[in-house]
Amino acid sequence: MKNLFFASLILFAFSTVAKAQQLKSPEGKFVMEFSLQNDGTPVYNLKYKNKEVIKTSKLGLELKDDKKSLLNDFTIADTKTSTFDETWKPVWGEVDHIRNHYNELAVTLNQKSTDRQIIIRFRLFDDGLGFRYEFPAQKNLTYFVIKEERSQFAMTGDHTAFWIPGDYDTQEYDYTKSKLSEIRGLSQKAYTANVSQKSFSPTGVQTSLMLKTADGIYINLHEAALIDYSCMHLNLDDKNLVFESWLTPDAKGDKGHMQAPNHSPWRTIMVSDDAREILASKMTYNLNDPSKIDDTSWIKPVKYVGVWWEMITGKSSWSYTNDFPTVQLGVSDFSKAKPSGTHGANNANVKKYIDFAAANGFDAVLVEGWNVGWEDWFGHSKDYVFDFLTPYPDFDVKGLHEYAKSKGVKIIMHHETSGSTRNYERHMDAAYKFMKDNGYDAVKSGYVGDILPRGENHYNQWIVNHYQYAIEKAADYKIMVNAHEAVRPTGIARTYPNLIGNEAARGTEYQAFGGSKPNHVTVLPFTRLIGGPMDYTPGIFEMDISKMNPDNKSHVNSTICNQLALYVTMYSPLQMAADTPENYNRFPDAFQFIKDVAVDWSESKYIEAEPGDFITVARKAKGTNNWFVGNVNGETPRTSNIDFSFLEKGKKYTATIYADAKDAHYKTNPQAYTIKKMAVTNKSKLSQFSAPGGGYAISIIETK
Repeated sequence: MKNLFFASLILFAFSTVAKAQQLKSPEGKFVMEFSLQNDGTPVYNLKYKNKEVIKTSKLGLELKDDKKSLLNDFTIADTKTSTFDETWKPVWGEVDHIRNHYNELAVTLNQKSTDRQIIIRFRLFDDGLGFRYEFPAQKNLTYFVIKEERSQFAMTGDHTAFWIPGDYDTQEYDYTKSKLSEIRGLSQKAYTANVSQKSFSPTGVQTSLMLKTADGIYINLHEAALIDYSCMHLNLDDKNLVFESWLTPDAKGDKGHMQAPNHSPWRTIMVSDDAREILASKMTYNLNDPSKIDDTSWIKPVKYVGVWWEMITGKSSWSYTNDFPTVQLGVSDFSKAKPSGTHGANNANVKKYIDFAAANGFDAVLVEGWNVGWEDWFGHSKDYVFDFLTPYPDFDVKGLHEYAKSKGVKIIMHHETSGSTRNYERHMDAAYKFMKDNGYDAVKSGYVGDILPRGENHYNQWIVNHYQYAIEKAADYKIMVNAHEAVRPTGIARTYPNLIGNEAARGTEYQAFGGSKPNHVTVLPFTRLIGGPMDYTPGIFEMDISKMNPDNKSHVNSTICNQLALYVTMYSPLQMAADTPENYNRFPDAFQFIKDVAVDWSESKYIEAEPGDFITVARKAKGTNNWFVGNVNGETPRTSNIDFSFLEKGKKYTATIYADAKDAHYKTNPQAYTIKKMAVTNKSKLSQFSAPGGGYAISIIETK
């Protein structure tokens, strides 16, 4: 009976009509159809609930210096179908278990004129489609160079998009909301102003790309398992409304150097008529390999503070001196250098942060600017700036480690590579060994500035491989990695869960560089966070930056309660309380939520969501019966109506609600908030106001 049921399932899920291959998702929400056009060009289309969401779209790759590319002249040599269903447990995450359930179609294509073969593998989940190209070992396709990948995503209309411009070196943009047909005009100024973009189409955008159709269908385009390949952008044919993959080039303009057997990353299409299902999807992780780290007991979620925001705002500096001493690898002469007097990573200041962390239950302190080289970086050669070993004269590595250890606090290492990846690789083993010898088990790495070797981009194949090398090398030393300015994540953290954070988007630091849109944090979970957690560095309480640095007139476009909510809505196992101890001490009642909120979860419920407008999330702290709720709001004031049905039946809880005051506003009154307590059960309901750029946060603690 069991075998008969399995056979019936396969027959139901897969059917073949002539050359057209049809694949259905496990619950039948999606139908994908693959076929060959008359000239042998592979194409596919995708339907969701009987409605077309991706029109007929071409597949293939254009090769460099080759008379025949992998675009057409194919015949179908074989098709294989299968189904897969497992449940796996992440090391950390929004939930404590993830179901990985899909139906698969692998189509083997022969190109008669070249006697070459490729496989296009499709996996159809109940939340969307993933497909990739595979290149088996074969005589006539061993070494080859990709000129361009030609994967298409044909839209069914002029959808609304939340996008940032195609840029090979940064994702640190505010998102623009527009129709697809408006992208060209809106992005033109950015392209003419930014040299790094001039080789890229003015209709190019980055993934993860969030779309919404006129009839309320949400579509997300991204990629998964980006390894040994160039990062994918999307170029829009705005006359026909067709996106096509556009890979990041290397210094020579090549898009990828391949050796068979090999395969591309997965191209992903998530679709739903409920925005909350996009946020809840784990398809990106499911398209990555299981963990390659056998013992993950050393990988721990972290809540931390740091000597960082005072540097970002300009109150203190990374460099010990404004002079330029004799600086060589491992040898630095500061005997004649005059201290600037603003160096943040000095012993007394670091101890202040250690004391604050210990007093408030934080796990660690991040210290930037501890090592020599910052004065060399600015205005001088940066090819051999940092050795990642040599501290400034006012930073006692051993003494501070012992002091932190006595307080039960870790110190997080900072490696700013200045984009000199070769230099970092030369020193990586020594740097990681230095960390372990001195009690550091996590590192924040940075890649600010142009990449060296010169001409390389932040997201091409060679640099993507560097980021992967750093993660894997760190795993050898049992070190967790938080990579800034690196390539946007694509679910790699499933395979290497020591990658506990990335920046790879416009983070809180830009609030000190002129500000970000007040609805920015209502877009990021639909875009950047699709591939993995972000080290967004929330928790700013003083919105007027001039109070930190009179010369900095920036304003943080958020209310305090919006900042609190980010600890729930912007998921990360690595969460920073980014402001200074002095500012937290001014608002101890609001700071209590940051002290209480968890960083690892067993359940997550997405209560309400609309990209660019609002997100409300409830999460259950792992190993407890306590819940935390966060709501972030865009520019329009609104009232949430939520119920607490996610709470355990029969249990009683005390809810502490941190909410915007009635007159709160991200610009004019950002520090106005109220705090109230109430008893709740799973039958309770709540209507709660959110101000422009505001929100609310709720801690729900089981009453014993």
